[in-house]
This record gives sequence, C-alpha cells and structure tokens, in this order.
Amino acid sequence: MKEQFNTALDNLIDKLKGWFNAIIENIPNLVVAILVMVIAYYISRYVSKLMYRILGNKVKQESIKSAISKVTAVLVVALGLFIALGILNLGKALTSLLAGAGVVGLAIGLALQGTLANTFAGLVLSFRENIKIGHWVETNDFAGRVTEINLRNFELQEADNNIVLIPNKTILDSPLKNYSLTETMRITIECGVGYESDLEKVEKLTIDTISNTFKGDGPDKDVEFYFTEFGGSSINYICRFWIDGTAKIDVHRARNKAIMAIKKAYDAEDINIPFPIRTLQFDNKLNIDRTESDNKNTD
Repeated sequence: MKEQFNTALDNLIDKLKGWFNAIIENIPNLVVAILVMVIAYYISRYVSKLMYRILGNKVKQESIKSAISKVTAVLVVALGLFIALGILNLGKALTSLLAGAGVVGLAIGLALQGTLANTFAGLVLSFRENIKIGHWVETNDFAGRVTEINLRNFELQEADNNIVLIPNKTILDSPLKNYSLTETMRITIECGVGYESDLEKVEKLTIDTISNTFKGDGPDKDVEFYFTEFGGSSINYICRFWIDGTAKIDVHRARNKAIMAIKKAYDAEDINIPFPIRTLQFDNKLNIDRTESDNKNTD
C-alpha cells in the first residue's frame, strides 16, 4: 500500500515538473500572446472609433453606427485571440473553439432567424441613398415621414401624428413609394360640366386658370386637359399639371388651390358644375278628378 502511494506521488510530482518545465519553456510565447491580446484590444478601440467616424456621414441612425462599430471591435479582438492561441501552440484548442463557435452560431441563427433578418435589413436600409430620415414614403398600406431606421424597425410618422413601426425585412420585401426623391410631382383634377356648356370654352378656361394659378411652379410643361366621358349628369374631364413638392401634403394643398380657382373661374363665366340628378318618370296618368271626388264623399 505504501509502495502504491509512493508511486502515485512520484507520478504526480513528475507531472507537475513537466507542467512547470512546459510553462518555463513557453514563457516567451505566453508573453508574446499577452502582448498580442493587449495590442488587439487597443487596435479594436481605434478601429471602432474609426468605423464610427466613417459611418458618421453615411448613416444617420446612432443605434446602427454604434452596433457596427462594436461588431468591428469584437472581430478585431477575436482575431487577436486566434493569433494568441496559435502562438501558444494551442492548435487543437483553436480548432475546438472554431467548431464550437460554428455550432453555437448555427443554433443562434436558427433561433433568431427573424430577428437577424430584420437586423441585416436595417443595415441595408441605412446605407440606401433612396431612403433617408425625413423622406415621405408610402409602403405596406401606410404613409408617413421616415423618423428612424434602427436594427429592428422602420419607423413612420403618419399625417395624424401616429407612429407606425414596420419590420425592416417587410420594407425590403415590399414596394415603396418615395415622394422625396423628386422635387416635382404631377397633380390630377377630375371634374364635370353641364351638357349645355361650350366644351371648347371650358377647356381653354380650365387650362388658363390652372396655368395662371401655378405659374412658375413645377417644370416648364403644358397643362393637360382631356374630356373622358359622358356622365349621368355631366361631361367629365381630367386636368393634369405639375407642381413643386416632396410630400403628400403638397398634393392636398395643390388640389385644394386648383379646385377653388376652377370653381371661381366657372362661376364668373356661368359654367355649371352639376350635381347628380335623378329624374322619376311615371307613365301612368293619375286620375285627379276621381281622387278629389272620393275625398269629398269621405268628408
């Protein structure tokens, strides 16, 4: 029993001596590995700040700039860790670490598939030149001004001041109408005049009225006027013209201004804008005399 104890003790001492000798032999590598990690840490801080400055002029969202800069710093530190493990001749540990990171990354990716999709979509949207903070857009049956694009949601402020949060992935997968990409837009007015009206006069008066009302507004293009149909109580037409504008509110203002100008011009020229009229026709004549006689007899 004593001999077994002595043998085990000798084996333990030999193992400790081996570990001690290995540590002594690898002290230079250990020092170099520590220096690599320290250098990687300070480089990561510098790279993070540099990335934040680079994104400053291209990305307006603070959350996205901060997230990208932090991810960049983590990647630099991870690279330093891998180099340090290689210096320490821990190739097997490095291989196991990479394999474990791959398995963990796959599990996290499957569990957070929707969240990661929105995150990457947010990064893509933040770099797109045709969608910026302050633009007025229509998408997914919502319309409003873009107030924020973060790593999860696309935020719109509607005309009624309500805030709409739309997942970033939905924005990338759906059509989007941006009013702010162009400085001009075309407005269409629909109206009708009575059948007794002089159509040539109506056309000329409408074109002149719109041209004078929006003179100097929009590109130098002619006002378009087209009669479209014989309606139930009027001859209908559309009138199209250009204005300067970058938001949906500009459309409402232009239509309001055009309708008032057209109504005023038509009133001055006695041009009728009829409202719907329904005529009731009775083919059977009423026997008024008989009805009056029946009423007298009743009295």
